[in-house]
Amino acid sequence: MFGWLRSLGARRAIPDALWTDVLVRYPFLSDRPLDEQIRLRELTSRFLDDKEFHGANGLVITDAIAVSIAAQAVLPVLYLGLGWYDDFVGIVVHPDEVLAHRTVTGEDGVVHNYGEVLTGEAMDGGPVMLSWHDVASAGESASQGYNVVIHEFIHKIDMRDGAPDGCPPLASRTSRKAWLGVMQAEYDAFREKVIVAERFGGDTPWLDPYGAESIDEFFAVACEAYFVNRPRFEAEFPALAPLLDSFFKGAGSTPE
Repeated sequence: MFGWLRSLGARRAIPDALWTDVLVRYPFLSDRPLDEQIRLRELTSRFLDDKEFHGANGLVITDAIAVSIAAQAVLPVLYLGLGWYDDFVGIVVHPDEVLAHRTVTGEDGVVHNYGEVLTGEAMDGGPVMLSWHDVASAGESASQGYNVVIHEFIHKIDMRDGAPDGCPPLASRTSRKAWLGVMQAEYDAFREKVIVAERFGGDTPWLDPYGAESIDEFFAVACEAYFVNRPRFEAEFPALAPLLDSFFKGAGSTPE
């Protein structure tokens, strides 16, 4: 695997046939302007050169799997640069969702053990875990604004300045305050819609209800939709689209 990436230690371009197959599989990549596609391909190659992929539970990492994941992971940093991902190397890919065993100690000191089904997970300073089943179907799920790769890599960006809080590292306190002012208001409104839908039979929101769990999850879920289905996202969240533009198109801070 990846034999085409190196020639006497030099980075090589992704083969045309492989790149074309990935674009066909994920229309939200092929629909981007030509200059962005060129940049995407270049950064994808560099990403593959920098990261290590590991298959779990019998999954064999193929070039197609690695390029598919890398191309989607690069989308959020297309203008920001790969420096935002320099705090980790490993990407662990499972065939499907994973049951994670959790332990939580309550305020009363009682320890609670439970299982949580995961399609992905980002660890602060550590690897990213992904379900290949969800990655592979990202072309079809884009209509619902769903993308597990982008979700987890947004968490990595969010965690650059500490615990995830729905705000990436920004250049100033003023910028951060303005960002959170918009994000918190949008999160509160979305959470209310989810509650009304689940408890009182109201209309089901288009965006994944998981975004109502916390503001950092809302940020990650919103970014999924922003990158894979911009027209629908902009129609649903007219205040959020320009906010995300202001950061992801290069006006944000540098990685800390």
